[in-house]
Amino acid sequence: MLTGLLAVVAAYLLGGIPFGLILVRLMTGADVRQGGSGNIGATNVLRTTGRVAGVLTLLLDGGKGWFAVWLASFLTSGNIMWMSAAALAVLLGHAFSIWLKFNGGKAVASFVGAFLYLTPLPLLAVILIFVFVVALTRYLSLGSIIAAALFPLACWMILHPDWPVIVAALGAAILIVQRHSANIDRIRAGEERVFAFRRTA
Repeated sequence: MLTGLLAVVAAYLLGGIPFGLILVRLMTGADVRQGGSGNIGATNVLRTTGRVAGVLTLLLDGGKGWFAVWLASFLTSGNIMWMSAAALAVLLGHAFSIWLKFNGGKAVASFVGAFLYLTPLPLLAVILIFVFVVALTRYLSLGSIIAAALFPLACWMILHPDWPVIVAALGAAILIVQRHSANIDRIRAGEERVFAFRRTA
C-alpha cells in the first residue's frame, strides 16, 4: 500500500516537470509560455523555438510518462492497480504541475509514454487513427482529441483489461479532451492552426 502510494505521488511530481519550459529557457532564455499558444508542450515548443527543441520536448514528456508507470511496476511488483493510477497521475502532474502553480500542458506526449508501457497495443491502434486524422486535416489537436476519445474503447476491445486500466484510460481521455477545449472552439470557428514541422514564430 505504502509503496503504491509512493509510486503515484512520484508519478505526479515527475509529470509536473515542465521539460518544454526548461529546454526553451536553456536554449534561448525565453519563456515558452509567452509565445505561440502559451503551452509548454512539444507542439508550441516546435512552433516557437524549432525542431530540435520540439523533438526533445516530445521525447522527454513521453519518457516521463513511460518511466512513471515503469517505476510503479517496479515498486509494486507489477500491480496493475498502482500502475494504472501512476499512468493517470503522471498526466495530471503534467496538466496541473505543482511546479507551475497547478498550470501545465495538454499531456498528450505523457499519455503516449505512460500507456506505451501499460497498454501498448490499444495505444498503437489510436496512434494510427491520430496519424490518419492529422494527415487528412493537418490539425494535431483534432487528431489528439479523437485518438484520446477512442482510447478507452480500444483498450476494452483489444485487451478486455481489469477495471483499473479502463478507469485510467477513461480518466486520460476525459483529461486530454478537456485540456483541448480551446482548440475545439478554434476548430469550430475555423481558426485552428494547421501543423507544420518547422518553426512558425
